[in-house]
Amino acid sequence: MDFDAVGLAELVTKGEVTPAELTAAALDAAEAVNGRINAVVETWPADSEPHSGGSPLAGVPFLIKDIGVSMAGRRMELGSRLAAGNVARTDSALMLRFRQAGLVTFGRTATPELAYSITTEPELYGPTRNPWDPQRSAGGSSGGAGAAVAAGVVPVAHATDAAGSLRIPAAHNGLFGLKPTRGRVSMGPDADEVFSGLAVHGSVSRTVRDSAVLLDQIRGPEPGDPYFAQQPSRPYAEEVTRHPGSLRIGVLTQAWGGRRTTTPVADALARTVRLLESLGHRVEEVEVGLGADWEEFVLANARLLATNLAASVDELAAAFGRPVDPSTLEPVTLAGYHYGQRVSGAQFVTALTIRNRVARSLARYFATHDMLLTPTLPELPMPLGTCAEAAEALDGLGWINRVNDLSPFTMPFNVAGTPAMSVPVTADAGTGLPIGMQFAAGHGLEDRLFRLAGQLERADPWSGRTPTVWAGNHTGR
Repeated sequence: MDFDAVGLAELVTKGEVTPAELTAAALDAAEAVNGRINAVVETWPADSEPHSGGSPLAGVPFLIKDIGVSMAGRRMELGSRLAAGNVARTDSALMLRFRQAGLVTFGRTATPELAYSITTEPELYGPTRNPWDPQRSAGGSSGGAGAAVAAGVVPVAHATDAAGSLRIPAAHNGLFGLKPTRGRVSMGPDADEVFSGLAVHGSVSRTVRDSAVLLDQIRGPEPGDPYFAQQPSRPYAEEVTRHPGSLRIGVLTQAWGGRRTTTPVADALARTVRLLESLGHRVEEVEVGLGADWEEFVLANARLLATNLAASVDELAAAFGRPVDPSTLEPVTLAGYHYGQRVSGAQFVTALTIRNRVARSLARYFATHDMLLTPTLPELPMPLGTCAEAAEALDGLGWINRVNDLSPFTMPFNVAGTPAMSVPVTADAGTGLPIGMQFAAGHGLEDRLFRLAGQLERADPWSGRTPTVWAGNHTGR
C-alpha cells in the first residue's frame, strides 16, 4: 500500500474508497507476499461492524499479533503448539480500542513461541523472513508485524515489547517503532501486567504519524490497572509536526555488558549524530549507569521473565489438558519454564529490587539529558537460525543471556518502564539493509520522542524506501 494509515482513512472519509475495498486490497497484498516472508499466520473476512467515522483511522485494514490481544471468536495461539487451536471468547480492552478506532482487523501476525525470543522462528508456523533479505530474520517477537508492514500488506500493525520486541523488528525491517511508557496502554482485563511490567503494547509503522495517531487511540488506563502514566497535554498526532527545540542528547556507542557495536552500525550512528547536529541538537558521548552490573541485570531479567513464563505455561497446560514437554514446547521455552520453576520467592523479590535500581539510575540520567541515543542493535539483521544456534544446550539463564547479548541496548528501557523508539534514519551502504537508531526519553515523555521523530522524518524521509519483497511489485498498487 502506497498510503499510510492516516492517508487511507482520509480516502475513506472523502468517499474515494470504502473500507471493504481497502481490506480486499490488503488481503491481496498478503496473498502476494506471504509465501516469501511468512508474516501472516491467518486472515479472515472483515467484520461487518460500522466503522468509527470520527476516527483518523476509520476503515484502515489492520493486523494483530498472535499474542497479547484477544479478539472474540478468533484464534490466539501464542506461536505455540501448547496453545494451538485456542479461540478467544471475548475482546481484550485493547481490542475494544482497536475497534473503537475504526480499524478493520483481518488477520494475525507471527510471533515466536510465547514471545520468548528476539527472532520469529516458531516451530508452529515456521520462520518469518525479512522482506529486505529473506535469508535474514525479521526480528522478534513482533517479527510478523514488522515483516507485514515492511512488505506493504498494511501500513501499521499491532506489536508488543518486553525486551525490544517491537523496536528490534522495526530496526530489522526499516520501520518506525515506539515502545510506550509502562502503564500508557492497558494490559487488561485478564492481566494487570505482563512479564512483571516489562511488556507494553504498541505498533510498528512506516510513518511516524501513524504510530502517533494509533497511540492516541489506544492510550489511557482501564479500571484496576496497576500503573498510571500521566496523559499528554495534547494529542501525540500534533507533536509529530511540532519543532522539538534544541535537545541535549547523550550518545552511547558501545552497549552495557561489553558487546561491541559492529562497524556498519557504528558508521550509521556517526551519520545520525551529524544529522542531529545539523538540526541544531547538542550531542555528546556519555556513560550511563544501569544501577546494577551487567551480570546482575541479566540474572534479574531471567528471573522475572522465566517465572512469568512458568506461570503462563502451567495455566495453558491446564486449560488445554496438554503436557509440558518437547511435544508442546520448543527447547528454549522448556528451558525457561524449568528455570522459572526453580526461582524462589525471595529471588523474585530481589529481581524486582534490581528493576527499581535500574529505573532510578536511568531517571538520574534523564534529569540532565533530554534523550539517550544508541543503536537499536549492535549489528545488521542476523541470518535465520543464528539466534537459536545450539540453543538446546542452554539453560533458562543462558538463553536470556544470549538474548541480551544479541540485543543489549533495548532491555534496560523495559526494565525502567521508560519510552524508547527505533527510527530508520539510515541504512548500510554495503548491503542496503536498514539500520535502526534508538532514542530513549524519561518517563512519560513520548511527546518529546514524537517531536524528534517527526523532525528526522522530514529531514531524511524513509517511507518511500521499499524492500525486495514488496506488495506493490505484485498487486499493481
